[in-house]
Amino acid sequence: MRLPATIGVLASTVLLASGCKSMIVFDPKGPIGSQQRDLINITMLLCLIILVPVLIIAAWIVVRFRDKKGNDAPYQPVWSHNTKLEIIWWSIPIIVILILAIVTAKYTYKLDPAKPIVSDKKAITIQATSLDWKWLFQYPDQGIATVNYLVIPEKTPIKFELTSDGPMNSFWVPQLGGMIYTMSGMATTMYLQADETGNYMGTGANFTGRDFAKMGFTAKTVSQSDFDGWVTESKSGGSALTEEGYQTLAKPGTSDRMTFASIPSGLFERIVHGYSMSRGAPPGYTLKAKTLSGEKALEDSEGGQLPPGNNAQKDSPDVGSFGSGHTYHKLDNHHMYHGK
Repeated sequence: MRLPATIGVLASTVLLASGCKSMIVFDPKGPIGSQQRDLINITMLLCLIILVPVLIIAAWIVVRFRDKKGNDAPYQPVWSHNTKLEIIWWSIPIIVILILAIVTAKYTYKLDPAKPIVSDKKAITIQATSLDWKWLFQYPDQGIATVNYLVIPEKTPIKFELTSDGPMNSFWVPQLGGMIYTMSGMATTMYLQADETGNYMGTGANFTGRDFAKMGFTAKTVSQSDFDGWVTESKSGGSALTEEGYQTLAKPGTSDRMTFASIPSGLFERIVHGYSMSRGAPPGYTLKAKTLSGEKALEDSEGGQLPPGNNAQKDSPDVGSFGSGHTYHKLDNHHMYHGK
């Protein structure tokens, strides 16, 4: 009676689970999400090649060799070596693991987050900053910003530049692609694209304190014409985000959705530099006074001071040492600081 009852419970569980809401990771709306779903499916199928036979054999052994009522004979197994069976149950897992390794390596390079998406459309840059407990999205080319929501045009690559002005978090829109960490003092890059219009859930997936569960946002995908109209409306109807306004916004606390008609030039870079600069200056420069925005100006050995937001390294414009355990990099036209 126990075996049929167990099977019944398992069957009921499967039926109940089938009525649950669909898993959005398996309902991608962009090229990156679709490829990641394919990798998950391939991995699961390869694992099932090993798992299903093992479970079937395990169940068969339990039933076939179970102790029966009235069976008083002692169990005396006879062990023997079988070369054919040894080859089968060692070769199959090895082959599966090799295939899995090749597929995973291929997709790892194919899905590099910083790899631009091939498209005939120019990518739109969005600078995302995780705060306690809200998200700030800046559109540097459009000169606007939003809080806790973003709007993107369909079938257009989006270049996300990510950082944090607080605890480390992670940026994740499950239906568009995987998650990337946001960390103070450095900027990471990720390309995503939405191929269909709609509202997609976004979230921060790290524990960052009291209201971390409220760090959700909406990624709204619209047509190109609707996006252009939204930008125009935002620039004409929103308020300006000032340096002082950002300092207030960055204080711990939740926030409703907000739209800003303008943003301070170089704000994202100053957010990044505000943490990295505290670790020391690049070779050939000395730290000067800290500004209101949190940035520290640099002065070279000849006394020439670099302007805020453009702290180039004197000896090498691309890479050099920057404090203990950190490197100084040039990312596109902005200088970013990355921890090793």
